Amino acid sequence: MSGGPVLSVARSLAGRSWVWRVGEDRQAFAIAERLGVPEIVGRVLAARDVGIDEAADFLAPTLRALLPDPAVLIDMEAAACRLADAVRRGETVAVFGDYDVDGACSAAILTLFLRGLGCPVLPYVPDRMAEGYGPNAPALLALAARGATLVVCVDCGTAAHEALAALHGRADVVVIDHHKAEGLPPAVLATVNPNRLDCGSGLHHLCAAGVAFMAAIATQRVLRRAGFFAVRPAPDLMGMLDLVALATVCDVMPLAGLNRALVAQGLRVMARRARPGLAALMDVAQTREGPTAMTCGFGLGPRINAGGRISESDLGLRLLLCEDPVDARLLAERLDAVNRQRQTVEAGVLQAAMDAAEAQMQEGRPVLLVHNATWHPGVVGIVAGRLREKYNRVACVGGMGEGSIKGSGRSVPGRDLGAAVIAARQMGLLATGGGHAMAAGFSLAPERVGAFHDFLCARLPVDTAAPDRPHLHVDAIVSPAGATLALAQQLERLAPFGAGNDEPLLVLPDVRVLKADRLGNDGNTIRAFVEGEGGPRVKTLLFRAGDSALGQALLGRERLHLAGYLRAEHFRGNVSAGFILADGAAVK
Repeated sequence: MSGGPVLSVARSLAGRSWVWRVGEDRQAFAIAERLGVPEIVGRVLAARDVGIDEAADFLAPTLRALLPDPAVLIDMEAAACRLADAVRRGETVAVFGDYDVDGACSAAILTLFLRGLGCPVLPYVPDRMAEGYGPNAPALLALAARGATLVVCVDCGTAAHEALAALHGRADVVVIDHHKAEGLPPAVLATVNPNRLDCGSGLHHLCAAGVAFMAAIATQRVLRRAGFFAVRPAPDLMGMLDLVALATVCDVMPLAGLNRALVAQGLRVMARRARPGLAALMDVAQTREGPTAMTCGFGLGPRINAGGRISESDLGLRLLLCEDPVDARLLAERLDAVNRQRQTVEAGVLQAAMDAAEAQMQEGRPVLLVHNATWHPGVVGIVAGRLREKYNRVACVGGMGEGSIKGSGRSVPGRDLGAAVIAARQMGLLATGGGHAMAAGFSLAPERVGAFHDFLCARLPVDTAAPDRPHLHVDAIVSPAGATLALAQQLERLAPFGAGNDEPLLVLPDVRVLKADRLGNDGNTIRAFVEGEGGPRVKTLLFRAGDSALGQALLGRERLHLAGYLRAEHFRGNVSAGFILADGAAVK
């Protein structure tokens, strides 16, 4: 919920208005009093709709308190029994995944789980360019020909009725997915998907890796009941939570409730560096401190995704499955190089997409849909995200396909893009299409682009009160004297931060810049020391400063209101408070 303006900032140096993130005052005070935390922590929790009775579990999330019985998911028992039968009989199981982080992580979870129980496993990830998203009959039949008697589709399959029908009489099929469903599930042995229309689990915000983790728990329980572990140890399922955490963050799932516990525990598992592939990738990404949600979202995820975007689709999965540290390092370096290539490809598309989107904004279009037959489809999702961030609109971007446009879209809160894309496909506007509320993929004939755009604009009208750029939601104003290490450490208890749990945004009011200089070889980071009236100085950092208005204001030593994140920074054994800048406004 948004409140009134903060410090009368209607247009900041980044062109945004600052508004209060509003919570119930009485609830904030009650949380602070019950938990013995500073009032600001109570306010942050209340503003995120955390209730008094939920607050303790929010600050110290545990699976013991938040993990439900996997059987609440429809078809879970049938899926677990079939997986357990495959284990007992030593069947060959094919795990058919997707080429993004969630697909790679969910495929890795089930592959490692089943292999650890003695099953031969055939992991498979389709080629984005040659096969597209999801199951396809030729690949499925090839897996059956290699001996697979059970095919498990992870992070895909819910809408693949026709492709999965090809396996009838050849292999059993279990679908473990989370994408929005339409109508009846496919005619297979089990479809475990919290977003099935008939699933009453309430676990709509789980990613596919979270569902796969729960399937492993359910399968292990079936095997335990049958006495399977009487003479052998059970797998350490908690050791797979690093993969669940990575997928949950990178698939932009809300970090509340069960997801919060999965990510919090998963980050602790990741910090042990027991998985060679992730350890190597953290080294390549130059992760110097313990892994955080930001590490996953900005350091690890883009590199794993890069393989599926513009290179070999299974590179990320191979890295996650790799057990040899030397091989893992080679794969991690390869993904790093591919990611740099992806950034180059993306940069070549982004400016043209921005220009086209700007023209549509001038026309007043509520949904942005831009396309070009020369754009690489592997980066259109990233570009759509950039457009969504800049214009605060649902944004779809299409690229080249074989005689068609292949696209991806990103949504804004309150606009269900996945449902709209499914509806467009049902109307015959799209050849393929699906997704969830915040993201979707599609393909269509070039001559249908205009009709599809009109359909989206009618289906997803813009909120007339919504700004062209998102508001900056401020949690509190803190004086420089109050921006202490102790406060930073208290706010750190609210992590992990991400979708559904934004990092608390604070404002340092009316400060003057004492000193500012550029750091790094490219000078793209600015370090500035600021102070208020008679208060101590505060170290601030502005990343990706470039020639931004805020960067110029810091270097020009103007008087400013500064918005940012107060963090406890670790450097060479020392811990100090640092203020990471997000925006600034001139003092009037």
